[in-house]
Amino acid sequence: MSQLTIKSSIIEQTARAFDELTNYVMEIKERKFFLFPGNNKWSVAENILHLIKSTQTTSLACRLPKFIIQWVAGKPNRPSRNYDELLARYQMKLQQGGLASVRYEPKLLSKKNSKEKIICQWESVTGRYLKALNKNWNEQTLDSYIVPHPLLGKITIRELAYFTHFHTLHHLRTIRQLEIIE
Repeated sequence: MSQLTIKSSIIEQTARAFDELTNYVMEIKERKFFLFPGNNKWSVAENILHLIKSTQTTSLACRLPKFIIQWVAGKPNRPSRNYDELLARYQMKLQQGGLASVRYEPKLLSKKNSKEKIICQWESVTGRYLKALNKNWNEQTLDSYIVPHPLLGKITIRELAYFTHFHTLHHLRTIRQLEIIE
């Protein structure tokens, strides 16, 4: 995919990725949604719970007042990487053994979790994220603030938006590789 440069394009592409993931997992039977595939792989439910945690944090970063973001992380000392550069950096980190930090590991807390509840939570979190990105950021400010990322270090808000897009697609590919749709 080429660089997503305009905020509206980032939002559109990310919304499409969110919808694609949602539509795919809706077709998975509840039993298989929670099925543990083994080999230290996450179930579909765990992949979604991980994405919920990740997107919640991203959404918070997009909703915080900009002065707090600057106070916590400082200002960028470089231009934003483009989509392909950030994707390559992320893939390199994964190849070097990068994993989700404990904070982002999925936890199935109880049998109260249902497929419907998890998907509803996913849709709520993604909606809040897209709304915050659209409302609170413009083309210039996307490159003017940085936030800490557990794997990538300090990244701009634009880079965080890119990450959110391809991170969703990464987990969609992972879920599809589980081959559990009947």
